[in-house]
Amino acid sequence: MNAYQQAALRTAASKDKHNEVFQLLLGLVGETGEIAEKAKKIVRDQDSDFSRWDTEDLTKELGDVLWYLAMIADYFDVPLETVAQRNIAKLADRQQRAVLGGSGDNR
Repeated sequence: MNAYQQAALRTAASKDKHNEVFQLLLGLVGETGEIAEKAKKIVRDQDSDFSRWDTEDLTKELGDVLWYLAMIADYFDVPLETVAQRNIAKLADRQQRAVLGGSGDNR
């Protein structure tokens, strides 16, 4: 994850660029929205048959989401590997306590 983050940084703007973090956040939302829009069309036009999703296209869009995530993490000096490790630990803890389902960040 950290190697990806470092490689992706070669294509990033400077952290000092005016409104850079805001631009990154909007980019993440926009790319995630593109995935949601394509999912909506599968529901609408293909009777929710997600086996028909173009996985090459999905892979490209997920890559865009990953890039923005990596850039936002770097903006705040957080290694992407740390993000991934802490998320796995959080989910494992929830699973152990049988609270994977439900709602709320602090379950």
